[in-house]
Amino acid sequence: MVSPMDMAKRLWEGDALAYVREMAARIGMTRTRLSQVVCEAFDFRDPLGRLREMTCRKVLAKMAARGDVVLPATQRSIPARGALAVVESGAVTCELAELGRVELVDVTGEAALSPVWNGLMDTHHELGSGPLCGAQLRYLIRCEHFGWLGGLAFSAAARRLADREAWLGWSEDERREQLQHVACNSRFLILPGIRVPNLASHVLGLAVRRLVRDWPKRYGIALWALETFVAPPRLGTSYRAANWREVGESRGRGRQDGQHTAERTRKRVFLHLIEPRRFPRAGPPAAPETDWAAAEFAGLELDARLQRRTVALARRFQARPTASLPQACEGHLAELRGAYRLFQHEKVTIDTLLAPHYQATQARAAQEPLVLAAVDSSALNYSAHPATDGLGLIGTTVNGPVGLWLHETLVFTPSGVPLGLIDVQHWRRDPAEHGKKRTRKKRPIEEKESGKWLKSFDRIEAAQRACPQTRWVMVADRESDIYEFFVKASDATAGVLVRAQTNRHLCSDEQAHLWPALAAAPVAGTFTVQVAAGNGRPAREATLTVRVQAVTLKPPRDQTRLGNVPVSAIWAHEEHPPEGSSALEWMLLTTVPTHTFDEACSRIEWYCRRWGIEIYHRTLKSGCRIEDRQLGSAKSLKACLAIDMVVAWRIFHLVHLSRQHPDLPCTTYFDDDHWKALYGFVHRTPIPPDTPPTLHQAVQMVARLGGFLGRKSDGEPGAQVLWIGIQRLDDLTSMYRVFATPPPQAP
Repeated sequence: MVSPMDMAKRLWEGDALAYVREMAARIGMTRTRLSQVVCEAFDFRDPLGRLREMTCRKVLAKMAARGDVVLPATQRSIPARGALAVVESGAVTCELAELGRVELVDVTGEAALSPVWNGLMDTHHELGSGPLCGAQLRYLIRCEHFGWLGGLAFSAAARRLADREAWLGWSEDERREQLQHVACNSRFLILPGIRVPNLASHVLGLAVRRLVRDWPKRYGIALWALETFVAPPRLGTSYRAANWREVGESRGRGRQDGQHTAERTRKRVFLHLIEPRRFPRAGPPAAPETDWAAAEFAGLELDARLQRRTVALARRFQARPTASLPQACEGHLAELRGAYRLFQHEKVTIDTLLAPHYQATQARAAQEPLVLAAVDSSALNYSAHPATDGLGLIGTTVNGPVGLWLHETLVFTPSGVPLGLIDVQHWRRDPAEHGKKRTRKKRPIEEKESGKWLKSFDRIEAAQRACPQTRWVMVADRESDIYEFFVKASDATAGVLVRAQTNRHLCSDEQAHLWPALAAAPVAGTFTVQVAAGNGRPAREATLTVRVQAVTLKPPRDQTRLGNVPVSAIWAHEEHPPEGSSALEWMLLTTVPTHTFDEACSRIEWYCRRWGIEIYHRTLKSGCRIEDRQLGSAKSLKACLAIDMVVAWRIFHLVHLSRQHPDLPCTTYFDDDHWKALYGFVHRTPIPPDTPPTLHQAVQMVARLGGFLGRKSDGEPGAQVLWIGIQRLDDLTSMYRVFATPPPQAP
């Protein structure tokens, strides 16, 4: 579709300009007819094939203002707006569910409803009803029980916005090409007196789903993103709750300030990506990490000497992630002894070492509108080191394997970027207590191992209180399907999403159990997910039939004192799996309100992100090889494990960082000697380029060191080849430094 700027360029060319002048001078020609003739002659059409008359008329008006063409005289003045409809605004205070069905009514071009929308905006909105710029859609907000609640409008996006362009990673050409796929939420009004929690964010969610259908239908252009402006002192709380992202601020000029002279109020700029894949470089520019180890272990409650040793070991472990402790210390006996003394120090514990990393993770999460806290358990097998003191059982028999248990909470963005750990629980199973499982129903959950889920949720709830602008959702597998856990989560601010394993009793007369109740629910739609390869099965796509329904769980018979718990249930199952493959089936229970098919699909996507913690466990065991550590006590093993866990996150994060922000300079992760040694070895040259490679290019080169072939069918490199490549890179860098250092001059 030709843009107004391209249209103007074509009409200002010699032959085209002569044609426009000739048509404008014809007797009986009107401005409307002239714009139609010009559009037909030069094929100025929108994606739906309609003539772009209004845009052409504006371009012709600019040409007339410059004296390039004389337009026909205007035929009539613009008619005055009709009488505005008056809408009475009463006080409404209730919960969202009590409003009944909330819907958006399209009023664009509706003669009966436009006065209602105009009246609401002119009476209650500080900007009034208009004019709105360019392409536009207007909606009234109506509910089942109280009538009109407000209105909103979407129109053309701002032509230029520095912070928006920077956050989206747009070049000038990309801005010109893609701006038509962005719309601006230019009006949003909830009537005074309407006090309904979560109504605004709910309406914004409805609006996004309507626009995806209505905008292409009206203009033939798919919407990829939305923007809006929030004037201070407002904070944009409703937009944040609806997963909009604050990306910067305007310059206070306004749309019509062509001379850069206006001094208006600077406004917060918010974006919502409808199609994130269209913006592969979207996100805040990452600041170069001059010393990641110092940042992750900053604020350790240890003396300066122990702090320095911890940071130095973290750098060593990251440079040689698969190496043993002596190999990581490169044979330096003093450094190796210092490492052993550090791990044995009474003040150095796994909790002490991980505390600053938890704070760093929480700070990263605070920059996101929504984070998913994946929780899972893992056993570390140290049976090959029987002399290690303080290990416990990890199997089901007294004489079985020994080791340690971990229960980690790893925080992800909805797109899958790991932000770090927020909680790690660790324990040993005492062989003397083997057999306690038989008495588990007689003991409170606080005295059982399953209490780990409640402790994890307590940490997530604390993070939710510390970061109120971020929505925290705990995501867990079937092991967390514990009734006490749902009771605890039902009164919390943070949300939970759990895969059910128990066919629980429901408070329902028709269907008394969970699975039959969902089987009787209507099909909401189908949703396709990617199934990863594993256990000899290839990767594939699975098409899931989705049903969603609000249910109320009844407590088990021996726990009736706990009361009922309302949740949303989502049943996603594969009706026609490929031959030889097991059908995929997930019954998901969540305290996050879920009513529509789109919301159910979003929750399924959240659950898919839980697989990231499985990858992290593989990184920790196979990459950092923590089960090969040989230390004299479980206390020392845990202290060493703390550093390994942060290093494993660091490598896991690199994989996603290179995919989410491929054009960042590689100096974001690698120092000068590392990338120069890498480039020189891969390209067989002693002379590095003046400009460092991008992060994506550097990661591809490191992966090649680890055996990655980079064929079209190979996709992006994973953590495993990077572990090997990073260790080889450390050796290359050591050699590079030897040869790059000039020899001493002879006297």
